[in-house]
Amino acid sequence: MDPRTLGRHDSWEGVRAVVAGFGVSGFAAADNLLHLGAAVTALDEKPAEGERAEKAQLLEVLGARLELGEGSTAQLPDGVDLLVTSPGWRPSAPLLAQARDRGIPVWGEVELAWRLRDPESAAPWLAVTGTNGKTTTTEMLDTILRTAGLRSVAVGNVGLPIVEAVMDPTPYDVFAVELSSFQLHYTDSMAAESAAVLNVAEDHLDWYDDLGGMSGYAADKGRVYRGVSRACVYNVADETTRRLVEEADVVEGARAIGFTLGMPGVGMLGLVEDILVDRAFIEERATSAAELCQVSDLASPAPHFVQNALAAAALARAHGVSQAAVRDGLRSFRPGGHRISVVAESGGVTWIDDSKATNPHAAQSSLLAYDPVVWVAGGLAKGATFDDLVQAVRGRLRAVVLTGRDRGVIADALARHAPDVPVVTAGTGETGADVMRQVVAAAAGLAKPGDTVLLAPGCASMDQFRDYAARGDAFAAAVREQTGH
Repeated sequence: MDPRTLGRHDSWEGVRAVVAGFGVSGFAAADNLLHLGAAVTALDEKPAEGERAEKAQLLEVLGARLELGEGSTAQLPDGVDLLVTSPGWRPSAPLLAQARDRGIPVWGEVELAWRLRDPESAAPWLAVTGTNGKTTTTEMLDTILRTAGLRSVAVGNVGLPIVEAVMDPTPYDVFAVELSSFQLHYTDSMAAESAAVLNVAEDHLDWYDDLGGMSGYAADKGRVYRGVSRACVYNVADETTRRLVEEADVVEGARAIGFTLGMPGVGMLGLVEDILVDRAFIEERATSAAELCQVSDLASPAPHFVQNALAAAALARAHGVSQAAVRDGLRSFRPGGHRISVVAESGGVTWIDDSKATNPHAAQSSLLAYDPVVWVAGGLAKGATFDDLVQAVRGRLRAVVLTGRDRGVIADALARHAPDVPVVTAGTGETGADVMRQVVAAAAGLAKPGDTVLLAPGCASMDQFRDYAARGDAFAAAVREQTGH
């Protein structure tokens, strides 16, 4: 049976589906396919432990077959009609390569969710992607939509798996959808009402090594614009996002809407002095602008945070949300943990956790908001380089504390472009809390009153921590221990 011909109201009995990867999205895909009547096999190299074991038991009760543990993903079973892959799986993985060779559809959970929308009451998708700022912008957008009285939820790469939201028996009015490049790579038929690409910078180049490198990464980001019917939102300061809009295959009548930290032109959102304004979604846009809010209304005045607010506002305004709801939503929004979060202020030094800055572009955006700064960096660089970052921020660096496996990549860039900046290595032979105790102690010895100590690693965390949140938590705990706050 061909699953490409089926929707949520069809019987999937007889469809043999394999779900590759048993994380959050993999479990959601398997669970919903089982409820539709498909025969499901879930495969994952990781064993069933803790919460995963509980989920595995639940799926087995529902009738799924599970093969978990080392070697379980080497061979695609016979007679498979559909492979649903978790987003982190590279296309070159044996399981996915075998599916392509056999002509079996390979979908991500996002593609599955799009195909399972209710044709009678499908909520529009407002999609957000970009190298940095996706989660903050998506959560901002969701807050604005809720403030406007709409039943909205943040889904995709943040919050609820989108297939869960789509299959909810109580329909939503609209979805705020965060999408990574990995998710977009495995998404073919999605057509968002409006979409934004916030920025495109070096990241995940190890994943795209045999997929065209940076051009392949950018192309996957650009897939978010396919079929857009209302607004393609782009970053005026990022030429790649503009080009992706120009190349996009959209519905006739869809508009290109830019956002800028400067004075906006017609059809853009931007800043007039310290006021966020709209010159895109008002009738008199040729001669005037609508005030949305002031920079001081936002949780942070950092330039990248203001850009996120402008992008969220653009998507909300494209959906018809009022100026007042945008203003009230942006005023009430507070970012999640580990995103430019002030941990402590002690002895004239401010300690900030931006552990979510997992690539050089994000770290640079964060560093440009503070001066002078003791920069805490390092981890897994994922093939990225740091020369542009160091050149952009060297004038504000008091010192740098490096840790993690790829610290040498950053150290080399500092030696080339900021040779006079003190560089200290700490916590390199440790994991978890011990890393940050040593890092924070080193930073405390370098910082002077008026400085900011900023954890903006520019790297992934998995060499020393479970994830970026665990890294940020360890930093915050060490700071409190060091400062007594």
